[in-house]
Amino acid sequence: MASYYEIEGGKPLEGHIRVSGAKNAATKQIVASLLTEEECLLRNVPRIGDTKVTLDICKSVGLQYTWSGYEDLILCTPQITTPEVPVAFSGLNRIPILLLGPLIHRYGKAVIPMLGGCNIGERPVDFHIQALEALGAKVVFEEDRYFAIADQLHGAIIELPFPSVGATENILLSAVMAKGTTFIKNAATEPEIIDLVMMLQKMGAIIYVDVDRTIVIEGVSKLYAAKHTVINDRIEAASFGIAAVITGGNVIVEGAKQAHMLTFLNRLRQVGGGFEILDRGIRFYHPGTSLKPIAIETDVHPGFMTDWQQPFVMLMTQIDGLSVLHETVYENRFGYTDELRRMGAEIQLYKQCLGERPCRFRNRDYEHSCVVKGPTPLQAADITIPDLRAGFSYLIAAAVAKGVSQVRGIQYVERGYSNILEKFQELNANICQRQDDSVKIN
Repeated sequence: MASYYEIEGGKPLEGHIRVSGAKNAATKQIVASLLTEEECLLRNVPRIGDTKVTLDICKSVGLQYTWSGYEDLILCTPQITTPEVPVAFSGLNRIPILLLGPLIHRYGKAVIPMLGGCNIGERPVDFHIQALEALGAKVVFEEDRYFAIADQLHGAIIELPFPSVGATENILLSAVMAKGTTFIKNAATEPEIIDLVMMLQKMGAIIYVDVDRTIVIEGVSKLYAAKHTVINDRIEAASFGIAAVITGGNVIVEGAKQAHMLTFLNRLRQVGGGFEILDRGIRFYHPGTSLKPIAIETDVHPGFMTDWQQPFVMLMTQIDGLSVLHETVYENRFGYTDELRRMGAEIQLYKQCLGERPCRFRNRDYEHSCVVKGPTPLQAADITIPDLRAGFSYLIAAAVAKGVSQVRGIQYVERGYSNILEKFQELNANICQRQDDSVKIN
């Protein structure tokens, strides 16, 4: 029988926790270390499932690594032992496609399996493949694998149809050692992207972040050893902030960065949630007055992050009135709301675009807008987590619901959040982990 969390709701979350390093930055920087045979040190690396999978993938092609303490990683790839990522990693996450550039640079070819990740909508690799081909690689897809080959990648002007984070990262990793200059137009500019740029610059890369979403990379012939500290996780920080407000609590999220959360904090203030910027982080709290309804649209950075919408939908269930959330990044991101409705939430999904921004899903058959009526009391339930970001929202739902909930599928949430159980316990949540009717002792 698989492990699950048992949570008794109705208790305000209070205290302080330290936010972990960002999964979406650390995993890409592990891949970046493959670009040099010299040793790299990454600090503030989250000990989570996605980190382990990424390390295993990179180890399969030659990476050697050791943990120094709990959050520091020493990475070294003296040589690429094989250009082929084993098919055993097919479907686990989307990291393998980011190995295309590093493997081509150091081996001349790359073979990677089909990709995986959370079921939140189509995430085609067309942008990635077209970019690699523009840089001079020949890429074919056969027998559920991508085969790429090139004697030397060269600079190119690449305009992305959509500012895809993954495609931008892939081009960065491929262009830093390409011959000539590469321009990424309509590039993603998320903090995690900038953090990757900063690590690559420490390794010897020449990268400019220009105006109008343009990133310019001047290729270099060699990259070197580097030490880098991974940025803190703005998704985790926002999620704990929502948990504090919705439970009527008071939580200091140490390490939360205002600069990375401006849009989120603005929206939280608009609904009436409380926060205070401190030297060591951000304090989140419920102000004791009724929260106000709001309409939000997700967007690429610096817009409202798609990974913030799940906890914010949870907050909307406790706001007096009708709130609207229009998802413009992923078309299938509201599948998690079925379980919330079963707990008592009043959430209605729509295929129409309930927002003002141009949306890729307009006039397509996707339920990508939701209307939430609140406040609604939530009742405890036996619920199953469908994907990573929904997982945290389910923990929030269970923490605010009346009664004892059992939350299953916890491997999803543990994949992306370090020490999540212990952090909820530090905030005095009534939560424990059970397996075969036995309580995990922490």
